[in-house]
Amino acid sequence: MFTFILPSVGPDFGAVGGSSQLRAIVGALLTYGLVTAVLMVVICAATWAIGSAQGSWQTASKAKTGLIVAIGGAVLTGGALAWTNWLLDVGATL
Repeated sequence: MFTFILPSVGPDFGAVGGSSQLRAIVGALLTYGLVTAVLMVVICAATWAIGSAQGSWQTASKAKTGLIVAIGGAVLTGGALAWTNWLLDVGATL
């Protein structure tokens, strides 16, 4: 049997002074960003489906573009965690 061990991913806030405020700010921004991105994915996917079913190619096209933008936003928001980790590691070595 194969056993997969998933690494724990999260920023190292112990290396920075005032880390409790930074943790609260980063956590809140990531939460709001991901919730907004997921809601936009749902709304745009539903609009795309309805627009395609009704034969409105303009609506379907704009909803498809919105879906791609929302997925890109979700990816960038998720990547912000890795970027924050890198910045905190660089800051600890200065």
